Amino acid sequence: MATDGLTLLVWPVIVVLVGVAVVVANQPPSTKDLSTHSHRQLIGYAGLVLPLALPCIAALRPTGLTVAELDSVSSYYYTGAVAFFTGTLVALAAFLFTYRGYNNPSKIYDRIAGFIAGGAAIGVAVFPTKAPSKSLAPSWWTDLTGQIHYGSAIVLFLSFACFALFLFPLTDPAAPKPTKDRPLPPDKRWRNHFYILCGVVMVACLIWAAIALKNRAPIYWPETIALAAFALSWLVKGRFELTLVSAGKSTWSYVRHPGEVVNRIRTLRRG
Repeated sequence: MATDGLTLLVWPVIVVLVGVAVVVANQPPSTKDLSTHSHRQLIGYAGLVLPLALPCIAALRPTGLTVAELDSVSSYYYTGAVAFFTGTLVALAAFLFTYRGYNNPSKIYDRIAGFIAGGAAIGVAVFPTKAPSKSLAPSWWTDLTGQIHYGSAIVLFLSFACFALFLFPLTDPAAPKPTKDRPLPPDKRWRNHFYILCGVVMVACLIWAAIALKNRAPIYWPETIALAAFALSWLVKGRFELTLVSAGKSTWSYVRHPGEVVNRIRTLRRG
């Protein structure tokens, strides 16, 4: 496939997700956090795994399409990975529809952006792009279907960019405003810079994809890079690094003390 090199990464990603799932539910939520870090991580991992898994699944379930014909992430709708493609988008939409942000004056903007992005994700899944060949085109597909698909994709990525550029960098209104003598904590400043970088990358990839479409060139890479930027911004907002550290410590503890695994399972069964 077009991304054979990336297929080697998908299985380690799945293993990491399994480890993360062990501890993600144990994170104590902030008193002002209406969605929790685990919610944001689920959104981020969905976006990160999508372009990695699609080529793998399509390779395991070949339909005869060539690399040149699979010129976009959306073109995988017409491969053996269609169920994963649409299923991931619908799951992502559910996560976005239920995203509530933080309990502060800006939460309404989180809800609006989440609903818009969720609706756009449904649009991308339900209204596919143009088929790579006429033999694969559904009888119900029309030019309007393709226009709705592209429109939904643009709205989806613009919504993600708005989250990264405008919503994620916000600070708690109840906290003291940063001053020259009392600036933001270094980790918060770093995260804000990272969010803005991800937002700029997404906007740049949209422009790149628009130029490529105008020139009838593939848009797989601008789409993939934009998805990676979106995913990483949500993972950082969800403080995934804290979860990974916790998962690593738990895993290492279980390796050193296998009996803890048995005790954990017994405790869960009793509960």
